[in-house]
This record gives sequence, C-alpha cells and structure tokens, in this order.
Amino acid sequence: MDQQHAVIIVGAGLSGLATAHFLAAAGTPALLLEADGRAGGAIRSFNDEGYRAEWGPHGFLDNNPASRQLLQETGLEQEALKAPLGQNVRYVCHHGRLVALPQSPQALLTTPLLSLAGKLRLALEPFKKTLADGASIGQWAEHRFGREVLPLVDAAVTGTFAGDYQRLSIDAVMPGVRRLEKEHGSLLRGLWRERRQRRSKPPATTGAKSGPAGLPAMTSFPQGMEQLITRLSQQKEIVYQCRVEKIRPLTEGGWEITTNSGPYQAKRLVLALPVNQALELLADFKPPVGSVPEARIVTVALGFSRDEATIPAGFGYLAPERENRFTLGALFSSHMFPERAPAGHVLLEALVGGRRHPERLELDDAAMIANIYQDLRQLLPLKAPPAFARVLRGAGGIPQLEQDHPRLLAWREKLATRHPSLQLTGFGWDGIGMNDMMKAAQKAAELITRGRQEEEQAAVRPVYF
Repeated sequence: MDQQHAVIIVGAGLSGLATAHFLAAAGTPALLLEADGRAGGAIRSFNDEGYRAEWGPHGFLDNNPASRQLLQETGLEQEALKAPLGQNVRYVCHHGRLVALPQSPQALLTTPLLSLAGKLRLALEPFKKTLADGASIGQWAEHRFGREVLPLVDAAVTGTFAGDYQRLSIDAVMPGVRRLEKEHGSLLRGLWRERRQRRSKPPATTGAKSGPAGLPAMTSFPQGMEQLITRLSQQKEIVYQCRVEKIRPLTEGGWEITTNSGPYQAKRLVLALPVNQALELLADFKPPVGSVPEARIVTVALGFSRDEATIPAGFGYLAPERENRFTLGALFSSHMFPERAPAGHVLLEALVGGRRHPERLELDDAAMIANIYQDLRQLLPLKAPPAFARVLRGAGGIPQLEQDHPRLLAWREKLATRHPSLQLTGFGWDGIGMNDMMKAAQKAAELITRGRQEEEQAAVRPVYF
C-alpha cells in the first residue's frame, strides 16, 4: 500500500534539506527520500591527522538573504567562521607568477594584469552594441570589454564552474548582467544607475555587514561544511538508501513515486536533485536535452611545515588556461579559516581537472601529487615536498550552464504550468553555488506554502574570484 504524504522531497543534499527547513519553518513538514546512506550530497568534509579539507564546496558568501535566514534559524549564525574578502587577497597566475587581483577601481588603474590599452578599452564598454542571445561568456566579455580581459574571465569561470568560458552561456550564468545590458544598452551604465537608485533608498535594517571595500565574507564552520548538513538533517524525516526509480502524476492529483523500497504518494513533489539525476526521472516529460555537460575536479589536500613553505597572505590563486598549469588553482585554506592544519603547518587545497582537462583525473594519486608539487613550487617558495597529502576524489561533477541551458529552463517553466504540484530545484538548475541552491530552495518552499513566489528581477551576481 502506498504511503501518502503532503510533500515529498527527492534528494537530501543541500537543496533538499534547505527546502525541508524552509517548509518546516512555515509549518509544513516534508518527507525526504535519499538514495545514499548519508545526507549532504557533494558537501562532505575531510579530517585526518589534524588537517581539515573539503571534498566539495569550501564555503559560501554571506551576502544572500536566504542563506542568512537559514543560518539564523538553525543557530549556525553564532558558530559560523567568516573570512572577509576585503581583508584577503586573491591571486591570478599571470605570465608564470602570482599577481594580486585589484580589489578596488583605483587598484585596477595600476594592476599589471592589463596593459594601458587594455584599461582604456574598458572605458569603451558603454558604446558597444548589445549582443544577441546565445553568446558564450567569452564572446560577450570580449565584445564588451576587449580581448585582454579574457584571462581574468577565464580565471573567474575556473574558480566557479571549473568550466570553459567559451562554452558557458552568458544568458544562463549571468542573467542579471544581461538584463542590465539590455535595459540600459551598457552594463557599466546599468550598474551606475542601479547604484544611484540604491543610494536614494532608506538603508536596510537587516543584512550582512560588508567588510572593507563593501565586500562580503566567505563562510564556513569549525567542523567544516558538513557541519551545515549535520544541523539541517536534525529533526528531519529522511529515508536513506531509498532510490527513486520513477515518478508519475496521478489523474486525481498528486504524484506516485516508485522506489527500491516501495511506492509512495505525495500531493506535492520536489525533485531536489542535481540536474542530470533529475533529467533521468523526467525522461517521460520530454526535456529538450537528456543531460547537461559536467566538469569533474579532484581536490588534493597538501600539508607543509611552516618552516618549509612560505604561503602569501590571502585566499589562494587561480590559473587561466593560457598559463598551461597542471592545477586549476589552489586554496590557502589555513589562511582562510583557523585550525585547518596542525600547529606549525599550513594547508593548501589544489584543484585538478575541470571541463578542459578530464584526462588528468585518470592519474593515480602518487602521480597527481607529484605533478601538483612540481607546479606549485614554480609559483610558491616550497623548500620540500608536502608532509601530508591526500587526493579527494568526490562523486559527481559540476553541471555546466552552456548553450542549451536557457532552453532547458524554458522547458521547466512550461512543465511547471502543466504540473504545478511538481518543483524542480537542485544543483545546476539555477546555478551551482551554495547560495544559489539555498535561494532556490526558499523559493520552492514559498510556492508550496503560499501558492506563489515573490517576483524579482534577475540580480547581478558580483564576481569575486
């Protein structure tokens, strides 16, 4: 006999847990079905010999209202660790050396990352015509700001998607930027006008406090990112090792969910799965694509004695493809958050692979560590190989919001019209950042509890490398 529920959420990763949290806060409990034996999905912390690293995401910025609300309501706001961007340098590999990214318009004038001609080219942006839909991030950036900015764009895309900026869709990744460009004929003009409008409004009474230069802070927790999952999992009804095999709308309303542990029925169904897992279950609904490309990366935790490694102050660095480095970049983890390494040691987390170099993931652990060390020692003063090294090969990949993604989102809107009791949220639908997922989860909960979502314009997402 089917088990009937008001709301069933498929997937107990961050999206599913956050949706369940916002529903519970509104007085609507939900049942979560999770195929794995643990919650959290890609969010998983590593702890060994005094080193604490991450298999998946390393944190999120504190500039998102949905994320702040979730931390407040779970009590994690008081426990969170903050690393202000304004107090921490980010570097980019530029002609074989690390160069600090400018953190203000004034610093942009003196940075060696752009020539004088490249800097002057930025000023021509208001005079460029708006590109038609369908451009890649690289095509759009070169058109609006000139070719010299492309290595910086590449680094930004590497740091978020581990992707290829010539494949990722500007319309899918930065809809807010495109909105301003289309409304004002220029991104810079649109940003200037929006800034004037914000200044004319009364100051908000709530929200995150910005650090120096108005920049947000990176957020993590003393026990790593998995501490967020542990807290969100508490007092939730989760059925583990429950793999959903099929979903079917019922003629009388609601949904039938077929699983390896038996059937369920729900009035409302939320698929809070990574986009490709969701598309497998939605094959009967004729999505425009069967899957989206993914970029897979490996995190390699490297511990060095402080006497043998001088790591510059800051968050870490990223390497554009033109630099021909083995690593995509590295996080200076023990600079970002305390107690990530034993006393007298530092922790670096190097990233390998990505959309353009999946072949590097086929290397065994020893070869990968050796290649990373040879790469890092050309950029950093490392006197000896790492005293500690672990290769963290996480499951799954990062969905790439490439040229088919706008079409996929349009199909999702039509599906929601035909089946308003079905919600699609999760990794890769509305972005890939933790803030993206918590915001989308809040919207999904609002639609279930209120029957509507608060309408809002696509916001401009700042790029913080």
